[in-house]
Amino acid sequence: MAGFRSLAYQVRDAGNDRALRRHSLRRCLERFAPYGHRATWWHLCDRHGIGPDDRGADPLRLVAALEELEDARAVWLEYERHFAERRRREKHDGLRRPDWAWSGEAAVVRCADPDVRPEGALGEVLRRLVKALESEPGTACPVCGDQELRWNAPAGPGHWVGPVCAGCGIVVPRPALADSA
Repeated sequence: MAGFRSLAYQVRDAGNDRALRRHSLRRCLERFAPYGHRATWWHLCDRHGIGPDDRGADPLRLVAALEELEDARAVWLEYERHFAERRRREKHDGLRRPDWAWSGEAAVVRCADPDVRPEGALGEVLRRLVKALESEPGTACPVCGDQELRWNAPAGPGHWVGPVCAGCGIVVPRPALADSA
């Protein structure tokens, strides 16, 4: 099974045909898809002018989409590294239950509806989220600042439950919100 970097290499490899390069980009989302697979794919397609079903997409657009995904992944890997260091210190000091931990899934800021996603580059969205997770909990969405949050009810398997931002559509991580929110 190919890893993220190997798949990224395939996207960049000019010797590969367009369909393989596109497929490799889609497979990168199996390793890291901040909004969830479909929402992240649609985000990249919208931002970089790629037809979601276009098997012959322009390689330059595919590489631009990959670079945006790589930037976001770098932001998140750095956050994970700092989180792991902090948890080691906390465990050493006797704190055995973290306030919040990422579950290891490909999605880190799940979108409740793939059609409703935050504005801007993935890396910038994750930088805002990381900043919120590393500071005191607030009462607004850490990504867009919208105050209107609604609790979505479970609608079956694969449905994400939690406070959903009316502005950008993310399921807001509970540690980013104060109890009053």
